[in-house]
Amino acid sequence: MSTISLDCVWIIFIVFTMREIGDFMSERKAAAGIQVIDRAVHVLDTIYRYPETATLKVIAADTSLSTSTAHRILSSLIQNKLVERDDQGHYRFGCNMNKLGAKRHVNADLRAVAMPVMSSLRDKLGETVNLTVREGDVLVYLDKASPNRMMQVQQLIGSRAPLHVTAVGKLMLGLGGEDEIKSYSKRTNLPSYTRNTLSKYSDLLAACQESVERGYGLDNEEAEVYVGCIGVLIYDQSGTTVGGLSVSAPISRRELPWADDLSVAGMEISKKMGYPG
Repeated sequence: MSTISLDCVWIIFIVFTMREIGDFMSERKAAAGIQVIDRAVHVLDTIYRYPETATLKVIAADTSLSTSTAHRILSSLIQNKLVERDDQGHYRFGCNMNKLGAKRHVNADLRAVAMPVMSSLRDKLGETVNLTVREGDVLVYLDKASPNRMMQVQQLIGSRAPLHVTAVGKLMLGLGGEDEIKSYSKRTNLPSYTRNTLSKYSDLLAACQESVERGYGLDNEEAEVYVGCIGVLIYDQSGTTVGGLSVSAPISRRELPWADDLSVAGMEISKKMGYPG
């Protein structure tokens, strides 16, 4: 399977679970659902192999599908903006597919650029340094640099945390302004994870605004008891937020002056990502 197949399997699964598999399951056994995913991936593989566009006839022939089946799969991919059809009736990747590829490259670049800086900051502070990115209403832990000590905060790579209980998340919400904070609060209902979680809109609004004003966010045992974090944002060449850098430690060891070192490290990563500063 080509690279594009591996990149797209998960999103194709979601798309066809929602829009296609239901129809197929009413007519076929559960195994047919997997066949739909395989066929969709083969269609995307075919489009990927052609530098410009591919015709329906070519796609059907290369995938060994009937024209009607290929057309139905393409129609669903178009509805989900994974494929586009031009004025000549030819097919190419759509905006969602391009976004997916671009996001993977940005995350890969961010990890490669950030890790040396994270390792240096870890050695200086002696605590866990985290790299996070936003996905909807949560932060995803993309990478970490852990210290070699008995008691340390462990963040699982790939784990997720709601924005309102994280230091970086408060900054991201704060930059979006009052409307975004209010919208987030309504969508999520601000669930509590500890006695310190900010579960009232007014409290979260104040905390997010304070975070933006001072340039760093705090997690005061809001996600996990006895754990505190300090976080800053990372920007790209256009000034867009692409991630966050944070240091996590037992609350008894956390020191607010670390924010200065964290800010320097965050700016170093941002400049390596093209941020003019």
